Formats: sequence, structure tokens, C-alpha cells
Amino acid sequence: MSSPTRRRYYPKLSLLLVMVFLCAMAVREKPALLQFTDTSGKLQPVRTQADWDKKRQQILEGMQLAMGPLPQTKSLPVPEIEILESVKLNGFTRQKIRFLAAPGEYVHALLYLPVPVKPDEKFPSMLVLHGTGAKGKWLVDSSEAASNRAVASELAHRRYVVIAPDYPSFGDLTDHDFTKDRYQSGTMQAVFNHIRCVDLLHSLQQTDPERTGVIGHSLGGHNAMFAGAFDPRLKVIVASCGWTPFRYYNAGKEVSERYGGALGPWAQDRYMPLLRDQYKLDARLFPFDFDEVIAALAPRTFFSNSPLNDSNFNVEGVRKGIEAASEVYRFVKAERNLIVRYPDAAHDFPESARFEAYDVIDRVLKK
Repeated sequence: MSSPTRRRYYPKLSLLLVMVFLCAMAVREKPALLQFTDTSGKLQPVRTQADWDKKRQQILEGMQLAMGPLPQTKSLPVPEIEILESVKLNGFTRQKIRFLAAPGEYVHALLYLPVPVKPDEKFPSMLVLHGTGAKGKWLVDSSEAASNRAVASELAHRRYVVIAPDYPSFGDLTDHDFTKDRYQSGTMQAVFNHIRCVDLLHSLQQTDPERTGVIGHSLGGHNAMFAGAFDPRLKVIVASCGWTPFRYYNAGKEVSERYGGALGPWAQDRYMPLLRDQYKLDARLFPFDFDEVIAALAPRTFFSNSPLNDSNFNVEGVRKGIEAASEVYRFVKAERNLIVRYPDAAHDFPESARFEAYDVIDRVLKK
């Protein structure tokens, strides 16, 4: 499937890293997770925390080679909320809001505010990311969500401040034109928006900035991982049906043919078109993979719900990705913070796994 031509804007990464990744395109094997590239372009083993910091930065740079550069947020003002609708529910208020993430760039979201039981009560907060669907943010609210998907409402009932934004091209952002924005990919625009959602959460009087996490299903699952990689303020990351190494991804024959190859769906304008235009839909050439994203989350808590019968995100690949990322979690002495469950289900977030994920979030954010 052809896509509109996007502006060519590549990340301002070090020349060394660009050369390393371009050279890597000619080989099949990527460096091991506990190897980094030194200033001379040679691979070195990760032996110290400083070595790992270099490797982690190289992972983030690889992600930006596929997604485009992440714009800076430090100089931007605190987001100002415009309340479009407010409804009082049992134990919390749900607001439909919008705010400017950057000049001319609105984010539409649902904001859930628990009713305090004591003066000046501070709550932990969660960024909740929806799956693929025209309704966008409403897909995680109990009023519209499918079975096992009302994550935002369920966390609000557990007394979290919750923000659930629309992904560009869904919900109130349905008419977004990816050919006219400043981003190389819809994925990077979403990462930027999600970081700004965390900025908004931390600006609220009701929240404790030291206790914030992210959770998502499917589209929201891998975007939870991406947000967690780029924003270290997210202390716990939960992905449901959101990932498998690219070479294991299966969109099905019909979808693959529609998008020009098995990995074509990842290269839509709303995701990462460079995977097609620059890396030829060849997973061997991609400058990052999901085991690296998980490694970049360490030592923070990562919970993966990876059903045995998920037809998109192959469970065999998940097992291999977890095995690889486990090496990094062991290196940083955080093995217990890497958690994966394999329920006997299809592309779903069944109650057993979902409520265990909530218990993990509670352990991290409600200490």
C-alpha cells in the first residue's frame, strides 16, 4: 500500500553511530545486548554501569533512526488543561480534556481524578494507552470499552490519577495529516505526546511525581514500551499483546499483502514509514528491536502479558526476547523486575493477567 511522501528529516545523532548502524545493515547479527560500540567503532563488552549507560543511549539512538528524532520538551511550558466535559462517577471525576503539547499540536485525552478522603492527599498516576480503533481513548473507558479493555476506569477505581490520550489518527485526532506534521513518524509523535501527558500529570496538585507508570494493550502495549524507554520518570511499564521481535511478527496474509510485506503494517505513516523507505521491510536491517527496548527499561519494572495464542505477536518470539533482555536485568541486579505471563488466550488482556499487572503496579507505586 503506497503512502504519501513525508518530509525527509533524520535524527541528529553522532556520525559514529550513524556509520555503525549503516554498516550493520550489511550483516545479519546485531551486537549482543551486553555489547556497546566504542568511539573507534569497535564492539566492547558491557562491564560497568557506565558501559551500560553508553549501550542504553545507543539503543535510544537506534530507535530514533527508525522513528525520527525526539523533540526536546524541557523548554516547553506546563500543559494547560482545557476541560471539555466533566462527569462525576463513583469515587472519581472523569474529564474530557485537551491541551497543547507544543505550539499548534493538541492532545485530546480523558483525565480521571479520584475523590480525596483526606486534605492534600497525593495519588500515584498512570498513563493508559489504547489499542487500535476509531474510538481512540474511549476504548479504555468502561462506557465504551470491549471486555477486558476498561483499564483506565479500573485504575481510577483503584485510586490512581489516570490520563488516557488519543493516538494520532484515532478518536478526536482522526483527521490528523501525517504529511503536514513535523515528525518523521506517527510513533515519534505519540512518544512526544505521551511525555507531555506525564508532564501534565506531574503538574497536578493531586499527584506524586515520583509515582507514575504506563500501561497499554496492543498498539498501546508497544507504545507503553516506547514511552518508558524515552521517559525514565515512568517507574513501571505494562505491555499487553504489544510486542514480539520483528522477525516473529505475523499480521496475516491478507494484511501483509495490503501493506507490501509481512512487516508492512509497521511502516504505515501512523507508525514508522522509515522501516519501509530506509530499511526495506527487512528485520535484519532494522536499527532496533523489542528485546533492546525492554533492556532500555531496566532496572525499572516491566510486565508483559503475552498470550499463547496471540496471532500477531508470536509467543515464541516473546520467549526469546525475554531471554535476551533477562541478561540485562541480571546485570543491573533487577531480575525480579522483569515479569512475563503467558495466559491461554488470544489477542486479549484476560482478567487474571490484568489484575496481576495491577497488583504489580500497586507494589511499585503504592509503597
